[in-house]
Amino acid sequence: MTPKRKRKLTIILGLVSLAAVAVGLTLYALRANINLFFSPIQIAAGDAPFERQIRAGGMVKEGTVHRNPDSLDVEFVVTDYVEDLEVRYSGILPDLFREGQGVVVVGQLQPSGEFRADQVLARHDENYMPPEVAEALEDAGYSPADFKTEGSESNSAKSDES
Repeated sequence: MTPKRKRKLTIILGLVSLAAVAVGLTLYALRANINLFFSPIQIAAGDAPFERQIRAGGMVKEGTVHRNPDSLDVEFVVTDYVEDLEVRYSGILPDLFREGQGVVVVGQLQPSGEFRADQVLARHDENYMPPEVAEALEDAGYSPADFKTEGSESNSAKSDES
C-alpha cells in the first residue's frame, strides 16, 4: 500500500470514528431527555423503569387525596380502574386538580412502588382528557364515555348524600 493510500485510509477511518462518537453522544443525550408515558397497569406489570423521569396518568381515585396541613405535601392514588399507583407530590396543585378527574404526573417511580411526582398536570376543561390517559383507559377496557358516566354518577351520589 502506498503512503498516499495509507494517509487517505487513516483520514477516512478517523472521520468514521468521529461520526460514530457524535452519533453515540447524540443518542445518549436524547435518551436521557425522553419522558415516556406509562399507565398504572403498565407500571404494575413492571414495564416502567425505576428512578428515571417518566410520565404516568389516569384518574385521581375518589377518597385518596391526603394533604399534609403543615406543608405542601400531597398523597393521592392514580388509577386506570384496573391498577392503582400511589403518588407523592410536594408543591402547589393545579386549580383543576380534584378527585375523579384525569391527571398526568411527571416524576420518578421508586423501587418501593410509589411515584414521586415533580409535576402534576390536570385536565383543562370538562370534555378534555389527555390522549395518553384516554388510550390507557381504553387499553384497560374503559372508554372516555365510561369515565363521564362514572364521574356523573359519583357527583349525583354526592348530591344525594347532602
